[in-house]
Amino acid sequence: MSDSPSRRLLSLDIFRGVTIAGMILVNSPGSWEYAYPALRHSAWNGCTPTDLVFPFFLFIVGVAITLSLSKRKERGDDMNRLLGKIFTRAFAIFAIGVALNGFPLYNFAEIRIPGVLQRIAVVYLVTSFLFVKTNLRAQAVIGGAVLFLYWAIMALVPVPGVGAANLEPTTNLGAFIDNTLLRGHLWSVTRTWDPEGLLSTLPAIGTGIAGLMLGHWLRTTHDPAIKTSWIFVAGTLAMLAGIIWDIWFPINKALWTSSYVVYTAGVALLFFGTIYWLVDVRNFRWGTKPFVVFGMNAIALYVLSWIAESLLWFITVTNAAGQPVALQSYLFDTYFMPLFSPLNASLAWALVYVSLWLGVMWIFYAKKIFVRL
Repeated sequence: MSDSPSRRLLSLDIFRGVTIAGMILVNSPGSWEYAYPALRHSAWNGCTPTDLVFPFFLFIVGVAITLSLSKRKERGDDMNRLLGKIFTRAFAIFAIGVALNGFPLYNFAEIRIPGVLQRIAVVYLVTSFLFVKTNLRAQAVIGGAVLFLYWAIMALVPVPGVGAANLEPTTNLGAFIDNTLLRGHLWSVTRTWDPEGLLSTLPAIGTGIAGLMLGHWLRTTHDPAIKTSWIFVAGTLAMLAGIIWDIWFPINKALWTSSYVVYTAGVALLFFGTIYWLVDVRNFRWGTKPFVVFGMNAIALYVLSWIAESLLWFITVTNAAGQPVALQSYLFDTYFMPLFSPLNASLAWALVYVSLWLGVMWIFYAKKIFVRL
């Protein structure tokens, strides 16, 4: 099989599709009271399968930047114009994220400013700028420096009003910065810190840069078997490095610790490498179409599913006891809880929800409707 660097990688669309499907699955249980441990974020330190979803998405952003901007950079396109388009796209993604946080009531006095799309926007902006303005070597050095700088900041810098540096949920330096600069506009569950907070966005950029590195490698003219072998080698080494670093700087999704960046990048490399080998090298296609459909409209799917999920909790109906309940609770309690155990009922709801959105996105795909920001 030939593997031209300019050839579109179906494996990347599938990887993106698996990731966005996983994101909807874990974000849409029938009840937040019931969920299997693998479908929950780790309580603090550690890494569950759910904790892999967001870094996978940022990793994909980095890969896509390399593949989409390389030609423009090589042929000498107007860099100022290109950077303007990058900034406009990042601003649009950030604004949509804030808008989703406020939907449907829009209480601007307490609207959450950080969020998933907001972090994607910042990582996309910074990583794209680095790609356009620097070379591979500089990008690798900056990525490593960012991770070691964040480690030093979190491990050594005292927290004002608290004392020594620490990694506890409410008293670490990141929480202090969030609560100082964004007080009243943070995650509603805590109100004092945010899992997509300001300081932890710094190492998240490192996740994007890891994706850039893979993108550079995929664009080389090496034999696909050689590419795949080194992807697996790099993934294994990165996972081991993350596990070793965990001894001094625990793997932690909420803090987006440097060990978490390295570990999840390793898992992403192994996961992508498997898909790449099967799909783009061995031409295996069976069962991949649903993920291609999801992957081709990932942002649209995320936004629409978020709006629908919000409305399910916002709209109220009257249950059999004559009490007003959220439409989500009514449907779940009426049609799912009688058929399954609570855990399986919650999972069944999530699977049905993902399947319904697959149907919607399949219509988009069939009509060639691809939302691009």
